[in-house]
Amino acid sequence: MSDFRTDFIRFAIEQQVLLFGEYKTKAGRLSPYFFNAGLFHDGNSLWQLTQFYAKAIQASGIEFDVLFGPAYKGIPLATGAAIALAEAGHNVPYAFNRKEAKDHGEGGTVVGHPLQGKVLIIDDVISAGTSVRESVNLILNAGATPAGVVIALDRMERGKGELSAVQEVELEFEIPVISIASVNDLLTYLHDTPALQSHLPAIEQYRQAYGVN
Repeated sequence: MSDFRTDFIRFAIEQQVLLFGEYKTKAGRLSPYFFNAGLFHDGNSLWQLTQFYAKAIQASGIEFDVLFGPAYKGIPLATGAAIALAEAGHNVPYAFNRKEAKDHGEGGTVVGHPLQGKVLIIDDVISAGTSVRESVNLILNAGATPAGVVIALDRMERGKGELSAVQEVELEFEIPVISIASVNDLLTYLHDTPALQSHLPAIEQYRQAYGVN
């Protein structure tokens, strides 16, 4: 497991963004863990989070021209990732959208750099794929090409069918989905961390029941 993936899991647990217990998912399942990227809500944690996004983007080798953050959670993520990439020597433009079109000033729904060339979408997680679908349509309507999606954590969990939400997005739009870490990385981390090994059986059982490869 790459160091940044291990570091990200550790960071998410320390920040109490990744929690263990019993949590009801949108699908009505009782999950033994819960991840809420919205809890990275101060300057230092957001800075560290977007450093991980930058590392995942660089490690993927994906080619893109513009970063795009879908409103609302994607806005600080794309902004922070652009700063983190610039700090690493890769200065790239970024943009985000408004939920409501502006009819004065510069107008429109997109703020920042024009959507052109290959556009990489930055979001927190993929649950039902709704945010990605809206982003892809926005990018295509601007005459640009979706390059892929980057998320924080891939739960690798089946949706309504046999595929996960991530796999459905990859299949529907024919674009890669990159994650900073996955539930497999979480299991490896727990296995190697004696103080947290008590959470392993429940997560392994959940993964066996609802997981995808």
